[in-house]
Amino acid sequence: MTELRLDVTATGRPTGAPELAAAAEHRGLDRFSMSETTHDPFLQLVRVADRTERIELATGVAIAFARTPMALAYQAWGLHELSGGRAVLGLGSQVKPHVVRRFGMPWDRPAARMREYVAAVRAIWHSWQTGERLSFRGDFYTHTLMTPAFAPGPVPQGTPPILLAGVGPLMTEAAGAVADGLICHPFGSVAYLTERVLPRVRAARAGAEVAGAAWTRRPFEVVGNVLTATGRTEEELAANRRGVAERIAFYASTPAYRAVLDAHGWGELHEQLHRMSVRGRWAEMGDLIDDQVFDAFAVAGEPAAVARELHRRYAGVVDRLSVTGPEAADPAPLLDVLAEVRALG
Repeated sequence: MTELRLDVTATGRPTGAPELAAAAEHRGLDRFSMSETTHDPFLQLVRVADRTERIELATGVAIAFARTPMALAYQAWGLHELSGGRAVLGLGSQVKPHVVRRFGMPWDRPAARMREYVAAVRAIWHSWQTGERLSFRGDFYTHTLMTPAFAPGPVPQGTPPILLAGVGPLMTEAAGAVADGLICHPFGSVAYLTERVLPRVRAARAGAEVAGAAWTRRPFEVVGNVLTATGRTEEELAANRRGVAERIAFYASTPAYRAVLDAHGWGELHEQLHRMSVRGRWAEMGDLIDDQVFDAFAVAGEPAAVARELHRRYAGVVDRLSVTGPEAADPAPLLDVLAEVRALG
């Protein structure tokens, strides 16, 4: 069995991100990810690059449709250059209300748009890396102008890998078809992952390999992304468990993710939580997450116990394991968890 590669994902305010990444690197972790919630992950990862030397630096995830492919290509390339070739571009679509009403950007056929988005970013990077003329024309995006004055030029380590986050069938198929890896959404049980997601993404990847797609020369990876509640005291653990329950409730209230609950026979829970979210009753929603639902989507306990459960669930299922806790939580215990997982082999 291949050893799990281990990551930590930081969420929320980025004040301590450089210190957390340096600690993760010291512990021997493989990748440090920044999510895009309240802050731009690229800006924070540039700060992290100055405090680290080896660990990969990933967006986990950046919201693709909030930017054009060209704008995102520049951001990721800049991080890749400044970090000495350590950037990993993790992309997600977000959901329609956020793309349209928060970012003011178009939304239609998101999976088809994402396939083209990734192709456009690859075309832009190829132009910068090789000096070849940029000529990308698609149904959603057109990029045909790149003069030498605006081309950053090649990076010795090559282009960054591109990973896609997906939940539903079309987006997970897109990940297998056009990306270098799948970032599993934290709102997904092991059963949902193994029965619904992985067969689909692997079939799409096999199709890309048969077609001879250039990017398939890079190994494909599946990243498990797990909500984790732990702590060094009972009070800290209880607070973090509540925070994770609230995150599960938020995801479960989102119509785009209802299929995950339906797969477990919990569709009515979505209806209840969605009604509460519409009424602004966010603080109460975590009360509806019972132990059965919590345990399907998260792992909680003291660090050693959490590590054993993560290893039991995910070893041999995913290639890489990333853990994340509540936004307000002290992330240090997560490093304890990952150190324990590594010790398990």
